[in-house]
Amino acid sequence: MKSFSGQAAVVGIGATEFSKDSGRSEWRLAAECVNLALQDAGLTPNDVDGMVLFTMENNPEIAVARALGIPELKFFSRIPHGGGAAAAPLQQAAIAIATGVAEVVVVYRAFNERSGHRFGSGPPPFAYVTTTDQEYRNWINPYGLLTPAQQEAMFARRYMWQYGATSEDFGRVSVLSRKHAATNPKAWFYERPITLDDHQNSAMIADPLRLLDCCQESDGGQAIVVTSVERARDLVPNPAVIVAAAQGIGPQQISMSSYSRRDIVSMPEVELVARQLWQQAGITPNDVDAAILYDAFTPMVLLQLEEYGFCGRGEAADFIREGNLELDGRLPVNTHGGQLGEAYIHGVNGVAEGVRLIRGTSVNQPNKRVENVLVTGGTAVPHSALVLRTDGIS
Repeated sequence: MKSFSGQAAVVGIGATEFSKDSGRSEWRLAAECVNLALQDAGLTPNDVDGMVLFTMENNPEIAVARALGIPELKFFSRIPHGGGAAAAPLQQAAIAIATGVAEVVVVYRAFNERSGHRFGSGPPPFAYVTTTDQEYRNWINPYGLLTPAQQEAMFARRYMWQYGATSEDFGRVSVLSRKHAATNPKAWFYERPITLDDHQNSAMIADPLRLLDCCQESDGGQAIVVTSVERARDLVPNPAVIVAAAQGIGPQQISMSSYSRRDIVSMPEVELVARQLWQQAGITPNDVDAAILYDAFTPMVLLQLEEYGFCGRGEAADFIREGNLELDGRLPVNTHGGQLGEAYIHGVNGVAEGVRLIRGTSVNQPNKRVENVLVTGGTAVPHSALVLRTDGIS
């Protein structure tokens, strides 16, 4: 079976500013970020023949193609499950390119998630439509689990009970993200670091999750351009090669609320993705030099460290306390500030930071050589992730 591993690379990244009130339509945000990503790649709209989006994207490919003057699209697809899809569009783009279906594929996510519909305000309008996709809400809404924070608080509390983790352990993730955001001029929380005391004194949102355990609500757009490795070498000096990309759904999977599993603080869908990534890339967790871990809520960073094999079950709190996630640590994490510190663009801005780490242009570039970067999508939902690598690394 032919593998798509190492056949495609990211050559362009582009983003609007990240704000709380963009003052313009989501359609315009989408067009702006795609145009910037194409400029970064040294390409034009005429070069684009494919697009991959989230099903939650409100700006369809036909609208953005019209706005930018893209003449024709040979390939387009959509990935469901919200933030769990953050890396999956890159997988689809890489497969399309490796099989010759498309030559230049654009991925974008654009929304006014702060000035428009706020995810933290409760179920969106489509949640009240009686479809199979939404049937799980019948089992959680009556108990007051209406928002993502309320749903993920269940996992967090169980993890604390099972492994002895504390709110301070979650807080260290938040402090680190804000530390990195404070030196990132594009981050919403630029020059605004926090302390662990700030975290502990922040408002309780859904016990045990505090305000500073929860990601932002942001307006903005982020786009990624993918093409073949051969073409990439002619376009940019340091293409980020997609050497692995995977999706996963685990047993008894329910969106945000897989509470019927024997162990609700294990995430078999993440372990499934990890297994595929290491096999495709031909590496182990020890070979990963930096990671962008989806941080919609701080406890999920701890669970990912364990599911991806960077530490054992229940050991993530100690792994973080030992400084392993710092820039000079074993595994620098969320060097852009993450969704906690930079912006919440459904994880696609995390893919862009993974590319910058490969290029060596992150504002918080680790001192060591970065060859393999892990980028993950949302957790507690069907999951996706990818591994980016510097060109020429066997």
